Amino acid sequence: MRNIMKIIVALFTSISLISSVNAGELTVTGTAKATYNIISGGTVGATAAKAIGVANEMEFGASGQLDNGWSWTYNIGFDPGETTNNGGVDDSSLTLTTNFGTLGIFVSEGGLDVDNAASQSVYGRPSDIGLATGMVDGPGINSFNNLQYHLPAGLLPFGTTFKAAYATGQQGTFNSANASSAAAIDGFGDTAEQYQITTSPIEGLKISADYYRESGATTFVVQEFEAGSIAATYAMGPAKFGISRTLRAPLIKSASATTTVINNDSSAGGNADSVRLYTSNKYSVAFNVNESLSVSYEMEKSERELIANGVESDIEASAIQAAYTMGGMTLAVSHGKTDNVGYTANNDAEQTLFAVTMAF
Repeated sequence: MRNIMKIIVALFTSISLISSVNAGELTVTGTAKATYNIISGGTVGATAAKAIGVANEMEFGASGQLDNGWSWTYNIGFDPGETTNNGGVDDSSLTLTTNFGTLGIFVSEGGLDVDNAASQSVYGRPSDIGLATGMVDGPGINSFNNLQYHLPAGLLPFGTTFKAAYATGQQGTFNSANASSAAAIDGFGDTAEQYQITTSPIEGLKISADYYRESGATTFVVQEFEAGSIAATYAMGPAKFGISRTLRAPLIKSASATTTVINNDSSAGGNADSVRLYTSNKYSVAFNVNESLSVSYEMEKSERELIANGVESDIEASAIQAAYTMGGMTLAVSHGKTDNVGYTANNDAEQTLFAVTMAF
């Protein structure tokens, strides 16, 4: 990490030596989506059986080139559903691509987690399409404002890429250029880091992995918060396959330096979720029937290991989907089922969703 920070400082210093910048260009991209969502069964279906929704997301981008060939990009998102930030403005980034790699500053953006990178669902993952399943995924450093360094493209064989990210503090809100510091979340930690490597050893095969860690906790730590995922995809003609595995170890702390027994009592150990380890396994397959029609199936399973013996109700979500594209419009339908929503035994729900998406 020290070497990475030295590279970042060197790149920033070198910018001051550049005297001219070519005029950049501005782009606007996004989607407008309308859905009809039908949920039945479980506690969710009892209170929100049917719903119609319309949403849109827009991204404004700017890019340009310096007189020495280096290029820069700036992106900022506008999401009306994002109410915690400035009027729905979120997910901003500023990157500089040089001969020595890419340097980036990311605000609520730039996650390097690959836990869902292998998903082949043609609309969306079964656990993330309007039903609050409560499934715990691998963490991403995009939860915090962070600095990143990416190795130059083509430097390593097999198209291998490497990225590293570091969050100087656990702050994840949209800020001006004069942002102030923020207190660590719950006092549990101060910094976060994440690494990602991706490679394609043979044609059609892509393998990726990531590692995430938080440190600097101010309380008595028994187990640090860390996680890692590995994912693989393989394309063979009109068929595509994906598989991934994620391990996530939550922070476990004790009430004092002399406490040695950690249990599920949040008042004693401060571990509100009572979980020692989350293990997620996911696999999916998609098939392109023709240039316009695609179908897919995905299964996701999340298992919990509790600190003390207790009922461990694992979440299992699956869905079969179809998507038909006509130019900038996509019609999609998804039908799936989730067992043990929220890791609660017998809290099972079914979901059927219809969606029309316009891309611009």
